[in-house]
Formats: sequence, structure tokens, C-alpha cells
Amino acid sequence: MENVRFETPITVKADEAGTPLLLRSAKEASAFLLNSWPGKRSPKHRAALQACSDAMSGEKPVMAARRAFIAAAREVSIYLADKD
Repeated sequence: MENVRFETPITVKADEAGTPLLLRSAKEASAFLLNSWPGKRSPKHRAALQACSDAMSGEKPVMAARRAFIAAAREVSIYLADKD
């Protein structure tokens, strides 16, 4: 279940210029959290990483990973909007 897709993708700022990046799955969100995260590794960041891991392993619903990621993204002001 590694590539668990979000029902609605998440759009975040990919860089300081504000370039939008669309995240479509728990795997993409997890990779962003690990490799491109602009802020400090806060408890919300760790919770999002764990939620993505749980969704990819089938332990938790993908919606929980999506919510946790958005909470962490809002904390560091990179959350842009939901895109269809």
C-alpha cells in the first residue's frame, strides 16, 4: 500500500519563491517531509511523518496523513491550497 493517494492533492510552496508543488500521495508527502522541509522538525512535522508512514503501511487511513501534513505545513506557512 506504499503509494496511497490523497482524495484531494495538497499544494505547498516548494521553495522561497513560493513555487507551487502538488503532493498527491502519502509517499510524496513523506518524501517532502524528509527531503524538502523548510522549517524546523517540530512535533507536528514528526506527527505528519508518522501519519504518512502509517498510511503507507495500511495502519491508518490516508486522510489522517493528509490532515497531519496540512497541520505541519500551516505551521511553517507553506500550505497553499487544495487543488482538484
